[in-house]
Amino acid sequence: MYALSPRPACSAILSPTSTNALRVAPVSVAAGFPSPAQDYYDGAIDLTEMLVHDHAATFIVRAAGDSMTEAGISHGDELLVDRSKTPQDGDVVVAVLDGELTVKRLEVSPRGVVLRAENANHPDITVPELSDLQVWGVVTYCIHHLRGHR
Repeated sequence: MYALSPRPACSAILSPTSTNALRVAPVSVAAGFPSPAQDYYDGAIDLTEMLVHDHAATFIVRAAGDSMTEAGISHGDELLVDRSKTPQDGDVVVAVLDGELTVKRLEVSPRGVVLRAENANHPDITVPELSDLQVWGVVTYCIHHLRGHR
């Protein structure tokens, strides 16, 4: 049976309810040709406030493997997963299929449910009707490491 609403199935690596909110002083950085007239912001921002809609339902999990590289998710990236969001067709989700966790793009059609890999070297998972599928949460952001892990 399919369960497309979030259900408890596992624990997360890090709970967002920590009192240590990450605060940074942002600087505008041009990705193209830099402009000396570009605005500069000297205040502080709270990334938790910017990225987390529901603190109690948002978790960080670490991606393992390379089945989602075309979606911009690499091995070792941290994913912000919101369990309060109702999964929709096309969302990247953390799913539990017959007790196994996976991150895939959700495809829902009259023909059934497919957990789509975003890498041609990995097969899509067509979910058999009698399988136990639970969508644990919807991936809202990916923290991609550019310098490797420390």
